[in-house]
Amino acid sequence: MSPSTKIKVIELYSVSPPPGSVPATSLPLTFLDIPWLPFSPDQPLFFYDFPISTIQFTQKILPSLNHSLSFTLQYFFPFSGKLVVPPKPNKPSIVYTEGDSISVTVVESDGDFSYLSGNSARKFQDLHCLVPKLPPSELVGDGEKDPLLAIQITVFPGCGICMGFALRPVVADGRTFDNFLKMWASFTCKNRGEDLQCLEATHDRSVIHDPSGLESTFLKEWWKIKNSEKEGFLHSTRSNFHEMVRSTFVLGKPEMEKIKKWILTRSEKLYGSKQMLLSPYVLTCAFVWVCWMKTHWPINEDSEEVHCFGFVAGGMTRLNYPVPTSYVGNYVAFGRLGTMRKDLMAENGIVHAAKIIGNTIKKLDGDVLGDAKNWISKWKMLLESELHVTIIGSPKLKFYSLDFGWGKAQKN
Repeated sequence: MSPSTKIKVIELYSVSPPPGSVPATSLPLTFLDIPWLPFSPDQPLFFYDFPISTIQFTQKILPSLNHSLSFTLQYFFPFSGKLVVPPKPNKPSIVYTEGDSISVTVVESDGDFSYLSGNSARKFQDLHCLVPKLPPSELVGDGEKDPLLAIQITVFPGCGICMGFALRPVVADGRTFDNFLKMWASFTCKNRGEDLQCLEATHDRSVIHDPSGLESTFLKEWWKIKNSEKEGFLHSTRSNFHEMVRSTFVLGKPEMEKIKKWILTRSEKLYGSKQMLLSPYVLTCAFVWVCWMKTHWPINEDSEEVHCFGFVAGGMTRLNYPVPTSYVGNYVAFGRLGTMRKDLMAENGIVHAAKIIGNTIKKLDGDVLGDAKNWISKWKMLLESELHVTIIGSPKLKFYSLDFGWGKAQKN
């Protein structure tokens, strides 16, 4: 294990859209944004194998990086705005005012780049110092204003660079964040001929339809959480990071084919000839879920305790009306399911897990909002339980191809 990583702050910037490029704007949250209000910030890290000194980085690369970030923010101005939470029962909104900015911190680290960016078990505490801290909330009358994005760039002299983010998920889903990063990277490299559809970033909230009136349901649920003693129940899931490790496990095509074949040889006997959904996503989720279970409980434990599994499902292709791919905001749904521990621990646990995960995805394909009124309450129950696994991210987002001119990301 590597000793704890130490960092030294080199530069601290506030980056805004170009002056006069964005008018003052208030964007109401849609019913697809509100369920993300209780969640703590997403904290992705991107490692680049790029040996450079700190001085070279700050003098030759950082100026153009900040300039291109400013230019990008005129299209993604909500990221530099604030989440304004008024007194109950009013609806929060994202407000941009001229001069609003995001913080960009540049630090130098003496840590072991190979260890931190590798696949082996790493202490989460060592990685945590690579994540930026969002500025504190501002009290405004009886309400508050919360920053939405912060960036930290860590230079490992002579070894590489890590770009870390803290992003409140209420402002954007993974697809929107991916569009933001791709535009920023492309502008940094002077438009390498990439297709930048997101140049026509869409902020019009009227493209999101709420025929079932879910917005009022979600607002009531959120206000209950915010005003309860358990406020921040989702934030607490990451508070014990000093006890955690992070590891990377790679499943290639050969491994996928073996898992799929193993499932198929047993599924017909167990469930008949009914076709199962065995996409790479389903296979990976089923395999990870069962492996996680078997590392936490005795292999022969025959328990009827229910274990839950939660994931995020894209909404672009599942709702019956079109939304521009350049839409800036949230356009995802939730999937969740549960099953008894004994079924996951059994000999055919992976087959069972694949079946119920695949069936849940099929239900979402047919009616993505069928159980939407219970999204917040069920996520609360899931994340307050120790008996759960949650999956974040999507294989459809090509984060590993993100290139700011230093080559593609080595690790995300």
